[in-house]
Amino acid sequence: MPSATKENIGVYCNEKHDLWVKKSGPTVDDVKSGQALKEGEVTIAIKSTGICGSDIHFWKHGRIGPMIVEHDHILGHESAGEIIAVHPSVKTHKIGDRVAVEPSQICNKCEPCLTGRYNGCLEMRFMSTPPVDGLLRRYVNHSAIWCHKIGDMSYEDGAMLEPLSVSLAGMARANISLGDPVLICGAGPIGLMTLLCCAAAGAEPIVITDIDQGRLDMAKKICPRVKTYKVQPGVSMEDAGAQISALAGGPLATALECSGVESSIASAIYSVKFGGKVFVIGVGKPDMQIPFMRLSTQEIDLQFQYRYANTWPRAIRLVQNGVINMKDLVSHRFSLEDAVKAFETTAASAKTGAIKVLIQSE
Repeated sequence: MPSATKENIGVYCNEKHDLWVKKSGPTVDDVKSGQALKEGEVTIAIKSTGICGSDIHFWKHGRIGPMIVEHDHILGHESAGEIIAVHPSVKTHKIGDRVAVEPSQICNKCEPCLTGRYNGCLEMRFMSTPPVDGLLRRYVNHSAIWCHKIGDMSYEDGAMLEPLSVSLAGMARANISLGDPVLICGAGPIGLMTLLCCAAAGAEPIVITDIDQGRLDMAKKICPRVKTYKVQPGVSMEDAGAQISALAGGPLATALECSGVESSIASAIYSVKFGGKVFVIGVGKPDMQIPFMRLSTQEIDLQFQYRYANTWPRAIRLVQNGVINMKDLVSHRFSLEDAVKAFETTAASAKTGAIKVLIQSE
């Protein structure tokens, strides 16, 4: 029977951009007694957690838009683990269940919640987004309804269901179809995950861009038929768009922008055809300049995404049945005690070659 044996620790940052590991809650005594559990909650022993770009932003910059780190704050929202305690009110889960943790906590009352788009919940408490602490801990209490059973799936794959959910949400809203010519901007973890999804969906041709040749090489490894375009400094957005279109054999129908970089969004706008779509998955700076008249005269739709909703069951099916294989995306693994080094490795990805860095706990 699994139980809490080691002290709970978590990975913290603050408004001064410090990063450290220290004691966290719930305590071992809390877990063993179950007294800290609220109705509907379970305790998960977190086994694997991925580092997201937003974690790096909160550490290095202290904010993403209006979401600001103002005090000691626990990071992490890409996690999977094993249930080790269950509140008596929970009938759907049991001790020993292997689960992936969807980090949402919603009100179930507002219009977005009631219409199934709960990622827009007006009272959303998203774990790791200030002021709500995240999942990078040894033990976490969470609502059972957001703990998705993963069976014998590895904890690593379970942790990566979160970024896969981001890509699946983008695929669905951008309406990618069999045979669609697609551009993916950015070959970071989300861009590469989106590449896996586009390939599985039968998009053709697929072009992916990045400034880093190593990441483009990884794109070729996981999808040999993808066409790669290395972004060069000093090339105008018009020329970049023309070069990308030529590489694809003509203007693309849809661009999935995964970097959030202003110049990349602009190049994407110049890459798609009349009536095409640029769908922005990436997170960027609060204010940007975009080629408005190009959008207007070419009737190009510019759309955006915020997190995801109703994607986890689909993500689990895709991974369990081998449609999506994410294993090659994991570049580094660290223990929870070495989390600071894991973050440093992720932040220095241009030098370390980091793609998806996982933090593991036993």
